[in-house]
Amino acid sequence: MSSPDPNRGGPSAPSTLTAGTIPLEVVHARSFTRNPDLAPIEDIREEVLKLEAEGEWIVQRVPDDHTEVTTKYGRTKKIPNRHTWHHKSCGQCGHIPGYSTAIFWLNRELGTEYNDPRDQTSCTAWNYYASATSNAPAQAAVAMRNFAAAYETGFYPVIHCGTSYGHYKEVREELVRHPDLRAQVRDILARMNKPLVMPEEMIHYSEWIHVMRHEIRKRTVLDLSNITCVVHPACHYYKLVAEDAIYDQEIYGGQRTAIMSQLLETLGAKVADYSTWFDCCGFGFRHVLVQRDFTRSFATLRKIERMKEEANPDVTITHDTGCVTTLDKSQFAAKAHGRNVGIPVMSEAQFAALAMGAHPYRVCQLHWHSTDYRPLLEKMGIDWEKAWAEFESDLDRLRSGKTEFLTWDDANAK
Repeated sequence: MSSPDPNRGGPSAPSTLTAGTIPLEVVHARSFTRNPDLAPIEDIREEVLKLEAEGEWIVQRVPDDHTEVTTKYGRTKKIPNRHTWHHKSCGQCGHIPGYSTAIFWLNRELGTEYNDPRDQTSCTAWNYYASATSNAPAQAAVAMRNFAAAYETGFYPVIHCGTSYGHYKEVREELVRHPDLRAQVRDILARMNKPLVMPEEMIHYSEWIHVMRHEIRKRTVLDLSNITCVVHPACHYYKLVAEDAIYDQEIYGGQRTAIMSQLLETLGAKVADYSTWFDCCGFGFRHVLVQRDFTRSFATLRKIERMKEEANPDVTITHDTGCVTTLDKSQFAAKAHGRNVGIPVMSEAQFAALAMGAHPYRVCQLHWHSTDYRPLLEKMGIDWEKAWAEFESDLDRLRSGKTEFLTWDDANAK
């Protein structure tokens, strides 16, 4: 991809990322400068370490086996390569279970040790963002209890949900700025015999996939060169505490987060552009609860239709629970009204797993998705009819009582 065009404030025509039929001036209208001079003067991570030196809490360090990446304003962030503790997403487990299983499958296939905790709680950020029925000490205590649980295992916390990721970054800021809040939370954790622990870095699972992309590429068994993708970056990843997000000069001249786009290019797929890339998926938290028709309309008219008309992709790739859910499951209503929709949506974890040969149903569980994904699988060279027959056979065994659950060997059976 080419470097930024100084006359336009954004990248000139990229080499493999294409803008389709829309003017690049429109596509890049909301690109942002990465000028280090515009970065926040203070690096919150330095304050985190300073508080540890003052005896306020313990800082869990990123493991020695890590990869260093560049964030929005040119700072360095450390991403663990292995030995990770997985903070699961309630929305993934409840609505898109193949999302979580794909992340775990990738870890197993890549041989990276991980911990799938049984004592993790929800982050309760739905309370924080959607209903405002909680309070600061309660919200922060939930976050710090989970971090303490990770610390006690020796594995480093990696957060599956963009909502949790964004919320925990805000909790970090609140705890750094307010000694009284730290004291309240420390007291709550003491009653549970838990230490007050803050991770050195807040890590989203998609950052781990980003740094492992070359290892994923080595294990890719499908030719994706004829697959066109569009990317929806999650608001809670790169807009909320923006200085933590990963950027790279090779992706849109460093004007947009590199998450997902760089993975897709590494896997050999085409990444097309569209004018509303910056917009929310439509989830928006409160209005998904109280104005669901607005959510569905925004997701389909402002996002999916723009993607369809401007790039006509085979698939939309995103990296957050709410984004996959909203962009995928909103399309049925628009289709009923004859709108120009019909793009399958999945996480980059599911797409990467498919590329590595993961079973579309046993692992990626695409049958939980609403928009028709079967044409995409056919174009990727996946025999979905054979895979579905295998999955139905699995279900027959479960119904008969011959097995209680599907095992890792079942998921990888050939």
